Amino acid sequence: MKSLFLWMSGLLFLSLTGAQDLKRFPEHFVVAKKNDANPVTLTCRTNVEGDVTWTFQLEDVDIEENIQQNGLNLSVSAVDIPMLGKYSCWRGEEMLSSTYLLLESEELDYLSCRAKSYDCNFSCVWIDKRQTAVRLGQTAVRLGLGRECSEGGKTCDWVSSDQKDGRFQFELNHLLSPYTEESTQLEVTVEAIVELSVLRKTKRFYLRDIIEPDSPNIVRCQEGKEDLNVTIDAPSSWSTPHSYFSLEHQIEYVLKDDGKTGRSSSVLIPKRISKLRVRSRDAVVLSAWSQWTAWNNVITGKNKPCKCKNKAKTCCPELPSEYLENCKNRKGRKKGGKSVKKTLKYNA
Repeated sequence: MKSLFLWMSGLLFLSLTGAQDLKRFPEHFVVAKKNDANPVTLTCRTNVEGDVTWTFQLEDVDIEENIQQNGLNLSVSAVDIPMLGKYSCWRGEEMLSSTYLLLESEELDYLSCRAKSYDCNFSCVWIDKRQTAVRLGQTAVRLGLGRECSEGGKTCDWVSSDQKDGRFQFELNHLLSPYTEESTQLEVTVEAIVELSVLRKTKRFYLRDIIEPDSPNIVRCQEGKEDLNVTIDAPSSWSTPHSYFSLEHQIEYVLKDDGKTGRSSSVLIPKRISKLRVRSRDAVVLSAWSQWTAWNNVITGKNKPCKCKNKAKTCCPELPSEYLENCKNRKGRKKGGKSVKKTLKYNA
């Protein structure tokens, strides 16, 4: 019965108190393996000599077989869920220090990283697959870059983030030169506290392995005798100069005659198409493809260029600067003509 009571108390504690306290990483914490006979030590940080007492969630700690006090410090073995949480050492009514006892988790959650270019930063996303803890706001996550973080060094420069829709987004900076060949992998370490369990994982990769450009820009569609020539620009986030950091593009289009879809790695494509979209990737290392652009309607022929007003949704030939202004004037004259006719008819 005592064992059952401890389990129920521990679960109640997790749901009502401790987990909600850890939306951020505590300053001091110790990680233990579940039911491990090897003890972990909770240190009482004080420079003053004298006896101390320990509390767990403000209740005095009972010295038992698996919880022993050695001088100022507390030794805990065979750690299980009811034993997780905040331990504090006291001298009289003065609290000297506090340490969280957390459990090592063997579950691996989702971590992915992406670089938009070879510039000095990249982003990572961490997702808790279980989701429940995230929705309750019971998760703290941080990322660190470099060996100091992967080896658990005290000088690791951790980056924290707040969750949004179950996702934690991070921006990390690196010192790699974009003009030299990579010889050293990046090391990204993620630590997460989920319901007083600690998940820890290190990923190693070359920057070139996570390159995924943003979607390119469709500039114009110039009609030739046999083909349509599509002009495509690199996204603004891509590394410069573009002559050195070259991109290759792929165009997907829909034929007017039969509605079939085709793809081309050339900027010259069939003339009789209704719409197209484009994606890009690094031409040298053959990185991941960017996301497709939105579909753009293709405007060709002498009588249709006035439809090119919405450049975000159309791919048009290069037009004189005053052309679209003339389109507006013509539209205004048509409306004016209709209104005059209606007025004459009404007066008649």
